[in-house]
Amino acid sequence: MVPLRDNNPTSITPYVTYAIVGANIFIFLYQITLSPQELQAFFNRAAVVPCQLSTTCPVPVDQGIPEWLTLVTSQFLHGGLLHLGGNMLFLWVFGNNIEDRLGHLKFFIFYISCGVLAALAQWFFSQNSGTPMVGASGAIAGIMGAYILRFPKAQVLTLVPLGFFITTFRLPAYFFLGFWFIQQAFYGLVSLPARTNVGMEGGGVAYWAHAGGFVFGAILGPMLGLMRRD
Repeated sequence: MVPLRDNNPTSITPYVTYAIVGANIFIFLYQITLSPQELQAFFNRAAVVPCQLSTTCPVPVDQGIPEWLTLVTSQFLHGGLLHLGGNMLFLWVFGNNIEDRLGHLKFFIFYISCGVLAALAQWFFSQNSGTPMVGASGAIAGIMGAYILRFPKAQVLTLVPLGFFITTFRLPAYFFLGFWFIQQAFYGLVSLPARTNVGMEGGGVAYWAHAGGFVFGAILGPMLGLMRRD
């Protein structure tokens, strides 16, 4: 299911959401100028590499920046155009309303914090992995966790493939986002019997970062004033 838009108007211009989308696109354009070897080196420096964070890598990498800082920088890296496009679409649909509720500064703090905590959730299950973890998915999952609390009945225009046919439905946010969270948690649990390497053995998806980000977003949002009355 692909969200196209919601029926949830905002009262502000979501400058932080726009800036985050722009930063992700700009960095991706830089990525595609790199050779495969340069891109791998760039990911080793700026992405979260769990064994580097755990200091358990067989061969330590001199990456030039503190490993803890990659919990932030990795949120602006993506593994491909579809990865970038999917993340930015979800951010575009749901981020503006959370920014509207929290305000610009609190929203930025919320976004970065959800991304950091989501990455740590995935790291917990893959502490010895040497595979770089990239993407804004954890931070955006936090936005979704906050959205389902604050706007559970908002209608989301959703693109749904049905076999050879593609149609659209208007789904309540609690159904769309709740189904997404259950799916991520289920895939994360299924992957546990196998060696977990930032979700990469399961097709390159960090399911625990998604599920963890969703939960942390639902916790941090109210703490920052998400549920306040106008």
